[in-house]
Amino acid sequence: MEQVSHTPSVAILGAGLIGAGWAALFVHHGANVRVWDPAADALEQLQARMRAPLAQLADVSPDAGPRGTLTLCASLSDAVRDADLIQENAPESIPVKHALYAQIEPLMAAGAVLASSTSALTWSDLGPGLQDPSKLITAHPFNPPHLVPLVEIYGTDPARLARAEAIYRSADRVPVRLKKDATGHIANRLASALWREAVHMVQDGIADVEAIDAALVNGPGLRWSVLGAQMAYHLGGGAGGMAGYLAHLGPSQERRWAALGSPTLSADVQNALVAGVAREVGGRSIRELEDARDKALIAVLRARKVAPHV
Repeated sequence: MEQVSHTPSVAILGAGLIGAGWAALFVHHGANVRVWDPAADALEQLQARMRAPLAQLADVSPDAGPRGTLTLCASLSDAVRDADLIQENAPESIPVKHALYAQIEPLMAAGAVLASSTSALTWSDLGPGLQDPSKLITAHPFNPPHLVPLVEIYGTDPARLARAEAIYRSADRVPVRLKKDATGHIANRLASALWREAVHMVQDGIADVEAIDAALVNGPGLRWSVLGAQMAYHLGGGAGGMAGYLAHLGPSQERRWAALGSPTLSADVQNALVAGVAREVGGRSIRELEDARDKALIAVLRARKVAPHV
C-alpha cells in the first residue's frame, strides 16, 4: 500500500459546497491546498464556508496534526502548478468538464492526478476531454465530504490510482476502487436500489414515508454503519456463514427479490413523497436538518473510532 512521502499539494477547482468540504478536509490533515474558482465571489466566500467544516473536523479528529496551508488563486495555472492531486468539482456537464480539462492538461505536473468529484458522470464520459485520459480518475465523495470517509475511485493508470489512494488515506478517507467503469459508482447504485424500493412501498401503499425512514434508520441502517451488505448476510447464516445462509434462506431471498417493485415518479407519487418528507421535517429548515445530520455523523464517527472493526 503506497504511502505519502511528502506534504501533499492539492489543487481544489471549484469552491462550492463540495469544493469547500474538500478544502477543509485537506487543510485539516496538513496538505498545502490551493483553490481556484472562475467566480470571484465564490473564492471570497470560501474561508467563511470552511469555518464550520474545520470546526467539525477539529471535533471528530483532533489529533490530525498541524494544519496545512490555504491559498486562494486568481488563475487556474496558479492552482494547478506542481499539484500532486487536482480535485475537480465543476458542474455535472460533460462539455463544461471537457473544456476545463483542455485548460488543465498542459499545466499538470508529470505524474499529477486529475480527480473528478463527479457523481452522475463516468470516467468514460470524461476521459475523452484529455489527450492522455490516463491522467484522469473519477473520485466520487459522499456529501459532506469532510465527514463521510468514502471516496469511490476509477481510472486506468495503476500508478496514479495508487498515488491518489495514498493522498486520500493521508486525509483519513477510505478510498474504494472500482474494477470497471459504472454509472453511479458503487454506493449510489446501492442507495438508488434501496430508494427505488422505498418509493415503491409508498406507491403501493405498504407504508408511509415516515414509517419507511424509521424502519431503515432503526433497523438495517444501524447495522450497515458497521457491516457491509455481504457481511451482514454472512452473519445472518449463523455458524454456517454465507454458505449456510444461501443454502437455508437463499430461496426466500429470491422470493423477496421477485416481490420488489419498479415504481414510477408520477405526479401522485411525487406529491406523496413531498408530503411525507414535510411531515418528517416538521418545519425545520434545511440548515437545521444539515446541522442535526452533521452532529449525528460526528457522533457515529467517534463511536466507530473505538468500536471493533468487522
